[in-house]
Amino acid sequence: MIDELNPLIHLEQCTVSSHTNVLLENISWTVLSGETWLLTGSNGSGKSALIAALAGELNLETFSKDKSNLNKRIPTRIARASFEEASRLLKEEREYDDSEFIEGGIDPGRTPAILLNILNPEKNPIVMRCGIVSILNRGLKYLSTGEIRRTLLARALLDNAPLLVLDEPFEGLDTDARETLGHIIDEITSDPKRTLILVQDRLSKITPHIDKVLYLESRNSTFTGTTKEFDYYRARRKIFKKENQMSLKLLPERTDSDSNNSKESKAQKPLVEMNNVSVGWSDTVVLDNITWKLFPGEHCLIRGPNASGKTTFLELITGDNTQVFKNDVRLFGKRRGSGETIWEIKAQMGIVSWRLHQEYRLTGDLDIEGVLLSGLHDSIGLYQSRTNSQRQIAGKWLKLAQLDDRKGVSFNALSYGEQRAVLILRAAIKRPALLILDEPCHGLDEEYRTFVLNLLEKIANTGSTTLLHVTHDHTEKLACEKTILEFRPGENPMWVTLKA
Repeated sequence: MIDELNPLIHLEQCTVSSHTNVLLENISWTVLSGETWLLTGSNGSGKSALIAALAGELNLETFSKDKSNLNKRIPTRIARASFEEASRLLKEEREYDDSEFIEGGIDPGRTPAILLNILNPEKNPIVMRCGIVSILNRGLKYLSTGEIRRTLLARALLDNAPLLVLDEPFEGLDTDARETLGHIIDEITSDPKRTLILVQDRLSKITPHIDKVLYLESRNSTFTGTTKEFDYYRARRKIFKKENQMSLKLLPERTDSDSNNSKESKAQKPLVEMNNVSVGWSDTVVLDNITWKLFPGEHCLIRGPNASGKTTFLELITGDNTQVFKNDVRLFGKRRGSGETIWEIKAQMGIVSWRLHQEYRLTGDLDIEGVLLSGLHDSIGLYQSRTNSQRQIAGKWLKLAQLDDRKGVSFNALSYGEQRAVLILRAAIKRPALLILDEPCHGLDEEYRTFVLNLLEKIANTGSTTLLHVTHDHTEKLACEKTILEFRPGENPMWVTLKA
């Protein structure tokens, strides 16, 4: 039974701030024990800031006339699964990495088994349902996006905290994992002792059994009520926009490197070529005997379940997996390990990935303009002076995404979704021969997601850039993607090429 006299959360005219920066204003919100809430709003509306404030990580003050404790009540402890939690864990893994002091030079760091800290985790029902038994003893730093998301989900579900917060829980999960999570959420919502807050940007993915909705807009709470009332509010405000308001009529001019890429594309040599490629460690086979080519203009969608090898496959191309040197992998006509540098390779490609996102969050003091310009130099951070011509190019891309008035804002001051949008612009700014997109729409709200998908389609149609696109969401498939590379772990062969 829900106790209306003792709310778990009670905020009255509260402000959330970090140092001198006000992140949210005039927030009033009451959550009763046993309720299930949807916290939603566009990218940058303040959702992550509100959750961080509830966890005691940001200042939370009340400015009501009566400043008694009755006007602010928050849980003593929160269990969370979020992109921010994943970033924090990987940052800690980097800080405490002892590889240089260990024989063999590899420190695996913490594993999911260590993180969960329970007896016999391989037999735990939640661990089994989250599908992480096979990775319990693998280092966190070596997990794929979906694997670390499922690990954090298991940890949050095992926690007996009074409040459970799942931030974009379905992002990065394959179809089966999403279905399993849906069943788990159904069970949580039917338990009167569990209070759940689901944080979601995309309103099209609202799960059933939600009791109430808090909608944030422009760093204020603009709606609080039942899901039925929210449906009416959403229709009235037209939160779902049929047409994207962001202009895509004119892409910024092509760079010199872009012109060179076009000339190379005309030769019709494969951009990527793999011959009998296999990758694995210990007794684990990740990729097995892959022979595959990607030609210019052959935009390709990559799909497959979590832990099927998609991330490893991309890392062979981007140069982030050392096993590339013992395989026959050719990029832009040259075999890896034949004398070319990683920088010569990356000069011809743009990359958007979860790992790149985490790397940039560790150097987040750089402003947005600098992040875009770093894409011209393939660096994490900007270490060259900004020329006027480069700033003009960056300005046009920022204007395209309606971020031109925020070019001086630091990267880490943005919401997760805004950060991802900026990294997509960073990858596209030089109009590379190959644009690698690993779940590019992670964390994007409906409007930004539509913008990004339209932008990628426009870039593909220029004829100078070929897309290699990984996604679990079938609605994110682009019209230009006529070829599909599908991974099928456990089958022989474990991969197949299809026509879309």
